[in-house]
Amino acid sequence: MLPTVLRSRVLLADDHVVVREGLKAVLGQEGFEVVGEASDGRAAVKACENLRPEVAILDIGMPLLNGIDAARDILRLSPGTKVILLTMYNQECYVLAGLRAGVSGYVLKSGAASNLVQAIDAVLAGEIYMSPGVSRAVVQAYLSNARIPADPLSPREREVLQLIAEGMNMKEIGGLLGISERTAETHRARIMGKLNIRELAGLVRYAIAHHLIEVQSASPSADLAGGHLPSSPAAAPASPLPFPGRVPMTNGGASPAEGILR
Repeated sequence: MLPTVLRSRVLLADDHVVVREGLKAVLGQEGFEVVGEASDGRAAVKACENLRPEVAILDIGMPLLNGIDAARDILRLSPGTKVILLTMYNQECYVLAGLRAGVSGYVLKSGAASNLVQAIDAVLAGEIYMSPGVSRAVVQAYLSNARIPADPLSPREREVLQLIAEGMNMKEIGGLLGISERTAETHRARIMGKLNIRELAGLVRYAIAHHLIEVQSASPSADLAGGHLPSSPAAAPASPLPFPGRVPMTNGGASPAEGILR
């Protein structure tokens, strides 16, 4: 039986319908209202701007705009929205990039059915939530403001690269981004110069290697009985956190308290 009082308004963004349906089932049972859905990053940004949900749950690997860059735009256009990344990737670079983009939660799809509700409650309480499958070292690096190699590409260049890798030509890219075809070509030239790549195939390989686009070997599992999401094909998870995923925030969003890592 569903709770009589809805807990908060949530937007879901994932390019797989079966995943969104599984999430809706899990969240609906817990009393959350799913007010919108999106199948790509650009649609997620627009929906958040229009609907202003309390929480946006984003996959990282989405068409047109990846989840990390979409999160950055959402937080700019709808600052009252908390963003949770839901992904199969547990590598340090993606976790840190998400945190530095301003996301409040990072949940691995392999444990989403059991961790997602806890993550939503945590971020609404002003905390940062990390799945138990994210290593302690990643969180320590974030807390200590450890430096990571800077992305050679600007956010706009990442957008253009992703769209090139998805098969769009310069005219189509310009129309989608609201820029001229010549400007799109300039971005492409800068991308190739920065990455020292001379051909289109090299750009596609780079985009795949950095998960700006995904090569799907099979569709997600449809086994969502009981609210279970498709299992992750990623490598074995890193060592679990010594705490249940939460990093309290102080002063309404200042740096997380370090004491929880003791």
